[in-house]
Amino acid sequence: MTSHDRASGSTGPELPSRRAVLATMSALPVLVAATPAAGASRTPSAAAATVIVDPSATRQTIRGFGGMNHPLWIGDLTAAQRDTAFGNGDGQLGFSVLRIPVAEDRANWSREVATAKRAVELGATVFASPWNPPAAMVETFVRGQQTNAKRLRYSMYGAYAQHLNDFVAFMKSNGVNLYAISVQNEPDYAHDWTWWTPSEMTRFLRENAGSISTRVIAPESFQYVKSFSDPILNDAAALANVDVLGAHLYGTSFSNFPYPLFKQKGGGKELWMTEVYYPNSSDSADLWPQALDVSEHIHRAMVDAEFQAYVWWYIRRGYGPMREDGRISKRGAAMAHFARFVRPGHVRIAVTANPQSNVYVSAYQGGGSRVVIVAVNKGTSAVSQQFTLRNNSSSGVSSWLTDASRNLASQSRITVANGAFTAQLPAQSVTTLVTG
Repeated sequence: MTSHDRASGSTGPELPSRRAVLATMSALPVLVAATPAAGASRTPSAAAATVIVDPSATRQTIRGFGGMNHPLWIGDLTAAQRDTAFGNGDGQLGFSVLRIPVAEDRANWSREVATAKRAVELGATVFASPWNPPAAMVETFVRGQQTNAKRLRYSMYGAYAQHLNDFVAFMKSNGVNLYAISVQNEPDYAHDWTWWTPSEMTRFLRENAGSISTRVIAPESFQYVKSFSDPILNDAAALANVDVLGAHLYGTSFSNFPYPLFKQKGGGKELWMTEVYYPNSSDSADLWPQALDVSEHIHRAMVDAEFQAYVWWYIRRGYGPMREDGRISKRGAAMAHFARFVRPGHVRIAVTANPQSNVYVSAYQGGGSRVVIVAVNKGTSAVSQQFTLRNNSSSGVSSWLTDASRNLASQSRITVANGAFTAQLPAQSVTTLVTG
């Protein structure tokens, strides 16, 4: 496996080697156990099933969609690029989550301020992840074939917690209240940064994380490896000091997206996907229909995994949502179908997720009669899809479309009659439908 893309477009494989305030901060409602709503089966029928949108069939509350800014490695976003990323108008991505690094050298902390402040001004949530503790806190050891592996010295656990607190305080003094801070980026795939074992992280969470002054994210496994997070969920004292279970999805199969143990023991905790690029970092983000895979990936992350946040790797990259020239890519358009319309605080509604072959549907309840539906058609033929709205008085539906030739193009308004409407889904396309 190759190292993290830090300076130029990576040609690596799909599975990469990269990398008391709480009392005053409101938390999102989290996952609740619920029985499937009528029509909420994942199994497609031979004929297209009508998608029934019932606002009582609530699932997770959405925190948002976003990406990473890493000025030290690839340069900061420009002022215009910040607005494109976090603005929510035409030609913008609508991101509502920003991830920033915690540099081991505090002389680099000021690099994070400008973009983070603008993101906050535009309504985004900001959180931070460290790759390494300060050098003085680290020791080297032999790990398999790696003779210079790094880990945090146990005698420095308390000092490391203070280091994270210092970063929280620094950002706050510069106008950015971090929503949360992670213990470690990818502790289980750390050839180029700092390793942690599950027992080490669980111990840190149990003994030291309680002193951290904002929400704590852990463990940020590179592949949503459950054997890394299971010990945290099974240790009540450690779990008490975790607020967000964070995971990366590099090479994670869709079958491994669900997490029954989290649903069993993660009450009161949030579940975030804190880093991914998909399907690779070697191709242009403008390839179509490959970029449509991003829409399905987000759909699966929302529906199968029930994540509350979906965070891309570098915001600006040739394989990312924003091209190097600052324009939105096809992958970015695929993300924006969720990010621009499924806003923080929307609640996912359980609907028929796969109503016909190659069609994937998810739905989200906003305020009042607002319902957002994202429909992905990966098939090579156009299809008609019927929807029934329950307890919704909307007379029409607005829609936006991305396909081979269009990006988030506004479409003709669809009339709702007797609580029902039919949407036309072009071949290899993603459509966002908004009631009201």
